[in-house]
Amino acid sequence: MPTTSLKTILLPLALLGTSLPALADEGQWQPYQLPQLKSELQRIGITIPAEKLADITKHPMNTIVSLGGCSASFVSDSGLVVTNHHCGYGAIQRNSTAAHNYIANGFLAKTRAEELPAGSNQLIYVTDKVENVTARVLKGLGANLSGRQRSEQVEDRIKQLVQECEQDKNYRCSVPAFHRGLEYYRIRQLMIRDVRLVYAPAESIGNFGGDVDNFEWPRHTGDFSFLRAYVGKDGKPADPSRDNVPYHSKDFLTVSAAGMTVGDPVLLAGYPGRTSRYKLPVEIRFARDSSYPKYVAEATADLAVIAQSTQGNAEWDVRYANVVKSINNSLKKTQGLLDGFARKDIAAIKDAQDAEFRQWLTQQADATKNNAMLAELNAAIGADMALSEEQSAYAIATASELLRSARTIYRLALERQKPDARREAGYQERDLPFIKARLARLEQSLVADVDRARWTAALQRYRKRAAEEHPQGLDALLPAPEALASLYAQTGLADTATRLGWLNKDAKSIARSDDPMLQLAVKLNEVALSLENRRKDVDGNLERVVPQYMQAVIAWKKSQGKPVYPDANSTLRVTYGTVAPYSPRDGISKGPFTTVEGVLEKTTGKEPFESPKGLVDAVTAKRYGVYRDAALGTVPVNFLTSTDTTGGNSGSAVMNKRGELVGLNFDSTYESVTKDWYFDPAITRAIHVDIRYMLWVMQEVDHADNVLQEMTIKYPAKTKS
Repeated sequence: MPTTSLKTILLPLALLGTSLPALADEGQWQPYQLPQLKSELQRIGITIPAEKLADITKHPMNTIVSLGGCSASFVSDSGLVVTNHHCGYGAIQRNSTAAHNYIANGFLAKTRAEELPAGSNQLIYVTDKVENVTARVLKGLGANLSGRQRSEQVEDRIKQLVQECEQDKNYRCSVPAFHRGLEYYRIRQLMIRDVRLVYAPAESIGNFGGDVDNFEWPRHTGDFSFLRAYVGKDGKPADPSRDNVPYHSKDFLTVSAAGMTVGDPVLLAGYPGRTSRYKLPVEIRFARDSSYPKYVAEATADLAVIAQSTQGNAEWDVRYANVVKSINNSLKKTQGLLDGFARKDIAAIKDAQDAEFRQWLTQQADATKNNAMLAELNAAIGADMALSEEQSAYAIATASELLRSARTIYRLALERQKPDARREAGYQERDLPFIKARLARLEQSLVADVDRARWTAALQRYRKRAAEEHPQGLDALLPAPEALASLYAQTGLADTATRLGWLNKDAKSIARSDDPMLQLAVKLNEVALSLENRRKDVDGNLERVVPQYMQAVIAWKKSQGKPVYPDANSTLRVTYGTVAPYSPRDGISKGPFTTVEGVLEKTTGKEPFESPKGLVDAVTAKRYGVYRDAALGTVPVNFLTSTDTTGGNSGSAVMNKRGELVGLNFDSTYESVTKDWYFDPAITRAIHVDIRYMLWVMQEVDHADNVLQEMTIKYPAKTKS
C-alpha cells in the first residue's frame, strides 16, 4: 500500500484537541423542510436564514443544478458550472482519442471558441418549481384494483401531470414518489441541451489514487472539472450550435479561498440518488446475502473480460474507460456495503428498531387493521425480492449493448402504434431525443468485438444461475455463446447510421428485417413484456401498502420528537454538518484534512499514483501562495465532514456558513458506505475536494487563468507565505 503522510493524520487531530465533539447530522432534507430545522442550523453556526434556504428560486439554492446522475453548481453568471472530474468524465472520454488523450493529459479551453461539446446526453437541469401533487396522483384509487391496475393508473396520472408541465418544451418535468409512495411532488427543471467541456485536469490529478483509493481515507484527489451551459440568443435552451451563447444564470456561488477549520459548519446541496433507510430487516438481509454478492461476482467477471478484450489496444481502452470507471465505482461501493454489513450487523439493529416500532403500533387504534397491513407488506416484499432475482438474471442474459439497442428500437416502434399518452414512460415523444442520444453515443463507447466478448461470458454465467431465477421462456430464445460470432458478423447495428436509421421504421418492418440482432429483439419482446407487467403488479401492491407503513413510521418518529426526511430519490436535497475527524476502529483516529505533501508521499510514478511534473515541482518549491492554510502550513487537498451523502451527491457544492463554495463532494469513507441503509453518526464521513487545492492546481499546475478570472473568489484578508 502507498504510504501516507503523518501530517495528514496527526496535525489536524492536534489542532482539534480532545474537547470538541464531531457533530454528525443525519438527513437528506427537502428544501421546504429546512425552516423546521432552524434551531439545528443555528446550533452548528449556519448564518443563512432557514427560510432563504427553503426557497429554491433564491441564492444559494438556485445555483445548485443536476447533471442527471451527478450534482453541480453555477460559479459565474456566464453558465460556468463546476462539478467532479468523474462527473465530467464522459465528456472528457468522448472527446479523447489515443492521439489526443484528454483523459491522461487533461483539457483546458483558453477561449470559449475552444470549448468542446460534452455530448448529446450531457444535460444540465435547473430546478425552478416544486409542487405537492399527492392528491392528484392518489385520490380515488379503488381498493379493489390489482397491483398492475393500480400501478398503471398512477402512471397515467403522472404522465398527465408531466404533459401539463411540459407545455413549454424548454422544461423537463417529473413526478417522483417520496416516502416510498406516500407523497408525490411535481418538479419542473429548465433543461439545457448545449453543454461544453471547459476544463479538466489530467487524470493523474482528477483521479489520483484511482480505484485503490476509492472510498478510502486519507485521499489526495483533485476530483473537479468545469462545464459551461449554452442557450440560444433568446436566452432559451436550444440544440447545440456554434451560434449559441453562454447561459446567464440568475445567481452563482462565490468561491471562498479562506478555507475551513475543524468544527466549522457546512451546508451541502445536491441531488442524492437512492438510499434505503426505511427498508425492513428482511430487505437488508436480501441485499446482504443475495443481490449484493451476486452483483460483486458479476461486476468482477465483467471487468476481467473488458480488460482482456481491450488489452494492447489504446483506442479500445479509451472507448471503454468510462464504462470501466463506472463499474469499478459501483463494485467498490457494493463490496464496501458487504464489508460494512459484516462489520456491523445492521439487520440486527433494524430488527431492534422494527420491534420497537411494532410495539408502539400495537398500542395504537385499529390493531387488527395494522396487523393486516404488516402481513400484506411482508407478502409484497417477498414477491418483490423473488422478481428482482429474475430481472437480474434477464439483464445478465441480454448483456449486450447492441442487443439493448435492438430491443430499444423495436420497443419504440411498438409504442409508436399507440397514442402518445398511452405509451410506456420512456418511449413517449418527449423521450425521443434521449433515445437517439443513447444510440448515437455508442459511436464513442462501443467496440463490437468487446461487446461480443462481454455477452459471451455473461451468457455462460447466466447458465449457472439457479433454475428458479431464469425467466420463463427465456432460455429457449437465447443464442448459444458459440453462435455470437456469426450474429455479430451479420448485424448492421454496429454502424451508427444504420442503427439510427432503424428509429424511423415501423414494427412490421423491423419484424421482417433479416438483421439477426433485430430478429432476436423481436423474439425476446414477449419475455421482456411479461417481466415488465409482473413488475407493475408487484410495484402496484408495494405502492398500496408501503405508504401505509411509512405513514405509521412517520407518526412513530414524530411521537419521539424527530422530524422525518424521505429517502433520497435524485431530487434536490440539503444536508448539514461540520468538518470532523473520525475513528474507524479502536485505536485509530483520522484527521479531517490531507495535504499536497501527502500527494508527493503517495506518488510512485506508476498508475494510479502518478503526479504531473508541474505539481511535483510546485510542491517541492512550496509555491503555495494564498492557498496555504495557516494552521497546516501547506495546501489542503481533501477534507471530511459529517454531512449525509450518497451516490448522486458527487459534485455537490460544499458551502460555508455564509453559502460560499469551499469544496466539492466526491466520495465517502469506506466505513460510511452502509449509510445508504443505516446512518451511523460515529463513523459517517463524506470526502470533499478542498476548494483551495482546486484553485491552486488551476493556478500553479494548469495555468487556467481564464477560468480563475471568470469566477468571483474571496481570498483571505491576510496570508503568511
